[in-house]
Amino acid sequence: MPTVTIDGHGVPTLRKMDMDQFDVVVIGGGPGGYVAAIRAAQLGFKVACIDDWKNAKGLPAPGGTCTNVGCIPSKALLQSSEHFDHAQHHFAEHGITASGVTMDVAKMLARKDKVVRQNNDGILYLLKKNKVTFFHGRGSFARGATDGVYQIDVTEPAKISIQGMHIIIATGSVARALPGAAFDEKLVLSNDGALRIGETPKTLGVIGAGVIGLEMGSVWRRLGADVTVLEGLPVFLGVVDEQVAKEALKLFTKQGLKINLGVKVGAIKPGTNNVSVEYTTADGKTENVTFDRLIVSIGRVPNTNGLNADAAGVKLDERGFIAVDGDCKTTAANVWAVGDVVRGPMLAHKAEEEGVAVAERLAGQHPHIDFNCIPWVIYTSPEIAWVGQTEQQLQAAGVAYKAGSFPFMANGRARALGNTDGFVKIIADAKTDKVLGMHAVGPMVSELIAEGVMAMEFGASSEDIARICHAHPTLSEATKEAALAVDKRTLNM
Repeated sequence: MPTVTIDGHGVPTLRKMDMDQFDVVVIGGGPGGYVAAIRAAQLGFKVACIDDWKNAKGLPAPGGTCTNVGCIPSKALLQSSEHFDHAQHHFAEHGITASGVTMDVAKMLARKDKVVRQNNDGILYLLKKNKVTFFHGRGSFARGATDGVYQIDVTEPAKISIQGMHIIIATGSVARALPGAAFDEKLVLSNDGALRIGETPKTLGVIGAGVIGLEMGSVWRRLGADVTVLEGLPVFLGVVDEQVAKEALKLFTKQGLKINLGVKVGAIKPGTNNVSVEYTTADGKTENVTFDRLIVSIGRVPNTNGLNADAAGVKLDERGFIAVDGDCKTTAANVWAVGDVVRGPMLAHKAEEEGVAVAERLAGQHPHIDFNCIPWVIYTSPEIAWVGQTEQQLQAAGVAYKAGSFPFMANGRARALGNTDGFVKIIADAKTDKVLGMHAVGPMVSELIAEGVMAMEFGASSEDIARICHAHPTLSEATKEAALAVDKRTLNM
């Protein structure tokens, strides 16, 4: 079999075969898939990427859930609704008179759709720029490998077959429905339907106080909906540092989100124009509430439907995820899987890192991904962001630590912005001072968290962060002050 030399390694390729044969075939064009395809092409492989997302006009819309019905459109709506909220409630303190402010929901949605299309088109451009052959359709295994080569069928609009020696599965995830409450995307909504509500509902129910539930609940609350969130867990944001979660719950409740913890959801009955939800409260009381719309955000499940993984010898685990090792190798030779379809956090940036890592492993390189250094963000207002371990995790593990926090109330830039809610916390090892985690709630902490990630990746100490000069006035000074607080020597509090 022909080979190409990449970084001194002889890597088997199909370079001299026909046009429908590729070194690498990526199934899925979401963050993990298209990035894997681009990186593999940069490394000299002949690459194909298959994706079946399409827009309202039936045209290719690569980018997966993230670009089409997830990260990108939700941030567009969050931005629009935040502007509306500021105009209604916060402009006056800046001396700006804005009376009779209204929201044109249709125009807001049109802007969101435009942002999505721009991202779709950008991905298509990047694939073309990097000489990745794009196929619009659903990819599936026709059979196992023959002489080390897999046949991949691509359906819709017309069935074709291509061949590849290395296959990367990046088919993502889909929303999990409650039993007996299938998504109709009109009354009972997944994240997809939640992004397409045509007018502000008077009442909105949200089952699940996770990322999607809180972000979408925040959007429609700002636009005037009476929002009730029903969460089965007895604590709010159980995976988040307890101090951060308590602060966030206080602030969201103050804003008007009605968050009910420890509830058990019963019957869900869609009517003609509304949905009734029966649930039992934490103290045992039975409630029956009717909502104009109901968003169900209780997690996501791996998307392997139609992949025909068994035919290739690709095994799934007991939860339906594709079984992979630490390098994202599946149980089939030269078949890899990344992103939401495998173990680990369901985050777009985690998928991207895995996609790059797999492409580089194909070229004989040795990349490494530390899941403990993958940041998490909830883009509400205030934002919530964290990386590394929480105080509660360290206590449970018996790890001696020291922590320092600094409130945005004492940060000059936050005061100038008029947004002083929340704080930044740094946690470090008690003996070595190595940073073990960073946790924050407040303005733009989605941007600040990168400093914590970098510190952890490079094994920095809280002293290292404290000694770095941060521009003044900036929100990032709260991170510096939190690092100083680890050693009980803040300068501005």
